[in-house]
Amino acid sequence: MFESLKPYRYFILFFVVFSIVTLTAFYQVLKPKKSLPIFSPSDVNPELVDTTVQHISRDHTIDAFSFTNQNGKTISNKDYEGKIYVADFFFTSCQTICPKMTTNMAWLQEKIKNNPKVKLVSFSVTPDIDSVSVLKKYALAKGVIDHKWNLLTGDKKAIYYLARKSFLVVKTGKPEEMYDMVHTENFVLVDSKNRIRGFYDGTNLDAPTNDPKTKNVNQLLEDIIFLCQEKE
Repeated sequence: MFESLKPYRYFILFFVVFSIVTLTAFYQVLKPKKSLPIFSPSDVNPELVDTTVQHISRDHTIDAFSFTNQNGKTISNKDYEGKIYVADFFFTSCQTICPKMTTNMAWLQEKIKNNPKVKLVSFSVTPDIDSVSVLKKYALAKGVIDHKWNLLTGDKKAIYYLARKSFLVVKTGKPEEMYDMVHTENFVLVDSKNRIRGFYDGTNLDAPTNDPKTKNVNQLLEDIIFLCQEKE
C-alpha cells in the first residue's frame, strides 16, 4: 500500500503542511482577542460610587491627588503619570481583610519589581492613625520596595473623596457614613492613560470569583502584562 503511494509522497507532504498552516491561520483569526474594558462610574455597583458621579458612562479618569508616603515624601498623581498601577485602600491596624490584601500586594510587587512600567499604591483609610512613622514600620515589616510601592496618608476627606469619586471602591450605606472607616477588598488596575481597567479581589490570589466583573490577583498580573504590551 505504501509503495503505491510513494509517487504521491511530495503531494501528500504538501497537503499535510498546507492543512496545518491553514488550520492554524483560521484559529488565529477566529479565536477571541484579549481585551480589557474601560470602567466608568455607571459600570460599577452604585454602593461604591458617590451619587454625584454615578451618571458618568465614559471618559472617567482618576482625579489628581497629593499625599505623604511612608518616607515622609509628597507623592502625587504626577508620580504615576504614564505608568500602569494598582491601587487599594487599607489601614495598618486592620485584622480582617487587610493582612491578606497586603500579602497579595507584596506577591504582586515581587512579580513586577523589575518592570519600570508598573507601580503600586495603597491609601490609608485611617490617616489620623496611620502616620508616616506607622506606615514606615508597616512598610518595613511587609517588605515594601519604596520606588515601587507607596503607602499614603493625608487628609481623610481627600482620601475618601478619591476612593468614592475616582477609584470607586469605598462602600458606604448612608451619606453621613461618607468618611467612616469602611473600605472594600478591591485592587484597582489603572492604565497609563489614567483609566480604570479592572477590579480584583485583593484577598483572592487564584480562586475563581463569583462576580464576573471582579477577578483574582493572578488574573490581575495577567492583565498588567497585557496592558504593558497593549498598543497606545
